[in-house]
Parts: sequence; structure tokens; C-alpha cells
Amino acid sequence: MSRQDDYRYMARAIQLANKGRYTTHPNPRVGCLIVKHGEVVGEGYHRYAGEPHAERNALVMAGARAQGASAYVTLEPCCHQGRTPPCTEGLIEAGVSRVVAAMQDPNPLVAGEGLAELAAAGIQVDSGLLQAEAERLNPGFIKRMRSGLPYVRCKLAMSLDGRTAMASGESKWISSADSRRDVHRLRAGSSAILTGIGTILADDPSMDVRLTPSELELDEHLRIPAPLRVVLDPDLSMPLTAGMLQRPGETLVVTGTDNPRKTAALQKAGAEVVRVAHAANQLDLQEVMRVLAAQEINEVLLETGATLAGGMLVAGLIDEIILYLAPHIMGHGARGLFHLPGLERMAERHQLQIDDVRLIGQDIRITASPLDRY
Repeated sequence: MSRQDDYRYMARAIQLANKGRYTTHPNPRVGCLIVKHGEVVGEGYHRYAGEPHAERNALVMAGARAQGASAYVTLEPCCHQGRTPPCTEGLIEAGVSRVVAAMQDPNPLVAGEGLAELAAAGIQVDSGLLQAEAERLNPGFIKRMRSGLPYVRCKLAMSLDGRTAMASGESKWISSADSRRDVHRLRAGSSAILTGIGTILADDPSMDVRLTPSELELDEHLRIPAPLRVVLDPDLSMPLTAGMLQRPGETLVVTGTDNPRKTAALQKAGAEVVRVAHAANQLDLQEVMRVLAAQEINEVLLETGATLAGGMLVAGLIDEIILYLAPHIMGHGARGLFHLPGLERMAERHQLQIDDVRLIGQDIRITASPLDRY
């Protein structure tokens, strides 16, 4: 097999992995290709947690033709018993002669052991092919495994003069219908959507996904899991009549207040309530992120106002900013993007790296990453 062929087959495995973009939570998105004598004999990707992994699906398609074949997989095959049997076991039993992994699994339960097990069984093992592309499939899973924190995207919409709402708080709608559909794609690919109680009290958002599988370019039979809705509510001001409590899906209220009566009422209304450390009416945002990671939350979409967005930025908890820039002017009295009190000198600015710029309808979508987040 030539190096060029290796790249081509791994690129196809990455395409397959992307089919699980909206459905694999909390597991990583993984694709696998089985190739024999230059012919693709098996393809598979991981769809849902608890269902067979990508390697198992590809091996089923390949059948007996997997004997002596090469397997291209975007993530090191697992070697432990979870909700499904180890993939290393399946590859060994199928008799593959070579396994090419794009990257090592950051999960401490695997972390090189899967590749070592395959090599010990006499299978040729290669790793690192298209690793950067494979890592982009699973930023949240990788970060959670390496740091114990989820990957956080902060979604914002602003006018050309940098305003996110009028002075009154009115903000519907800054961005276009095209951009709002794009946001629903971001929601669908997120494990959780996070906001603050101020946004709940001002807008009563539903924080759900309103796109069909076909609109997400998925097979119609696939089910799109509802992201966990997370509300940071230091004083338990969450109304029992909040719209999100009336909709399907789970809601987590994170508070710093010990109020058994209100906690019980929210739980009866369908919300889970978790208490974390707080001071001066501010929740410990690091602890909030650790709580979410403990619930196997990989990717968080932050949809909130300037105060919480600013707090998350200062805490170094935002990994990516997605900004929709709309072609209108809202005036100097309107509200800004981030509440960052105390910044007085240019040297104190939060530096960003622009990663992507593209048109979404009439809006410009800018994707950037803070350079000082770690």
C-alpha cells in the first residue's frame, strides 16, 4: 500500500466519522475503513453510545474479506470492555494484518494499550496519519480526557459597531435567519448549551435544536439527541414556568444557594439541581466545568449575555468564539459583547487568533480562539 493510498483511505475514514457528528455523545466520533488488495471491503462509523463502534460496523460489512486486510481507523481501537466489547478483540479475531490509526486515544483506559495489544498479536500497527484532521473531529472528548474540562464554544451575534443588544435588552433579531439556522447546527453538535439566569429572565429561551436529520445532512432514521440545557443560577431565581422546563430534554440548574424548598420545586418541575462553590454572588466557573465534565459533557455551547461571557473569558474557559457579524449599526448606547471591567491598557487586551471567516447569508461568521485561554 502506497503512502498516497494510506492518506486517501484515512481521509475516507474521517469522512465516515463525521457522519456521527451529532449523535455519538458522550463517545468520540470515529470512522473505520477495511481495505484488501486496493478494494474497500468494509466501512463503518460510530452512531450512538451503546451501539457497536466503527471498527465493529466495518468488520460486519467486510465479513470474511477482513482476513489479511488493512483497517484504517480515526482513533486508536479500544481495548477495554465498556458498553460494547473491545474493538482490538474484534480486529484480532477477524484476522486483519495491519491497523492504521490516525491518533492515539487520550482516554486513560486505552492510551496506547490498544495499539500495543494489536502489535502483540502480530498485526502491523501505524499511528499518526492525518492526526490533526482526526483531532478536529473530537475537540471536546480530547480536552475532557486530557484536562477534565469540556471544550467551550462561545456563540455571539453583533452589529457592525460591536453591539449585541439595545440598551433596553432588546436583541431579536441581530443575526439573519441563515445564521440562526447555523446556530442550530452548533447546538446539535454540542453536548450541552449553557446560559445564565439573566438570559432566562430576559428572554425565556428554549435552548433546543429545531432542525431535522435531513437539514443536518443525516440519514432520516437517525435520532438527534437533545443537548443538556445548563443554567447558572447563583440564587435559584429560575422560574418554575420557564419555557425550557416545559420542553423535552434535560435541564441542569447550577446554583450556589442551599434552598431545599426551591430545589425540590425545580426537581418536581423536571430539572436537576447541583450546588457548587460561590462567592460574592459568583459561581466558581472552574468547578461548574468540572461538574459538566463529570457528567461526560464533551462540548459546551455558551449562549449568554456579556457578564457570563466575560467571566468565562477571564477564567480562561472559552476555547472558541463563534461570532456572527450582521450588516447594521445599533449605536453607542447599545450593549457590548463581553463585560470585562478593569481593562485599562492595551497590554491587557485578550488576544484572539482568527481561525475561519465565511459568509452565512448576509452575515459574516468569524471563528476565533483566545490565545490566553490556558
